[in-house]
Amino acid sequence: MKREDLHEPFSIEYITVNEGPREGHKHSFFELAYIVEGSGIQCINKSRFAYLPGHMFLITPEDCHSFEVETATTFFYLRFNNIYIRESGILTSNVKKLEFILQNANHKPGCILKNIVDKQVVKPLVDAIIREYENRDIYNQELIQQYVNTLIVLVARNIAKFLHLELSDNTDQRAANILNFIQANIYYPERLRAEYLCKHFNVSINYLGKYFKQHTGSTLQKYIVQYRQTLIEHRLIHSDKRLGEIVDEFGFTDESHLNKFFRNNKGISPKAFRVKNFARPTVMAS
Repeated sequence: MKREDLHEPFSIEYITVNEGPREGHKHSFFELAYIVEGSGIQCINKSRFAYLPGHMFLITPEDCHSFEVETATTFFYLRFNNIYIRESGILTSNVKKLEFILQNANHKPGCILKNIVDKQVVKPLVDAIIREYENRDIYNQELIQQYVNTLIVLVARNIAKFLHLELSDNTDQRAANILNFIQANIYYPERLRAEYLCKHFNVSINYLGKYFKQHTGSTLQKYIVQYRQTLIEHRLIHSDKRLGEIVDEFGFTDESHLNKFFRNNKGISPKAFRVKNFARPTVMAS
């Protein structure tokens, strides 16, 4: 599989593709893809999503992705790496948070702009970047960098909300490590028990709960449940996995256990949730 590298802190591309699939590939960097015009399918890590104008996608390092163009599509690409985040002029106190949030974007299909207000801001922001990029006017590089920084922060905010996180300036490396561990082991419930986490991170049970809440804004159990629920919802919407396969993937004892968990958090059964959301025109199952 083709792998692309970035040899500068960030780059911009503005192109129109008329038809056909684009070859699946991976990156060593972050890529924001904004749909200016056109329609088709975004494919990422074997999941598929019907794209339309105004959708924006974040492709993180090592994601396998491609686009299948159905009607002539104008793409705006912003590619950047960790070096750019650290040296971009974004407030130093925010750099660690940005790196963590972007790295933990969950590799999901679909538009990352969940906040309607932010979605309305992104279009004129992208238009401004394209205008400066094409016109090459005085101070255009300085303006482009400011616009790019704003775009990255907006994306990070939407991801943080989607991950149910409230990372503060007090968030330190251990908290980030705990979150990373939870996300990496969300499919293994036995590793997410407080006793296991305390042993793994060498802290007491009383300290772990207080520490996690202080640095993330969420209780440990609430975060695990919400993160697990979010991933299951995405499986139901963006894949054709059977309920039995989801049971096995997330370590439930059986479909009844999954059904009870899902109803407690969503108020409806997984099957009803899938039927309800499958009807939405912007989403296609793989």
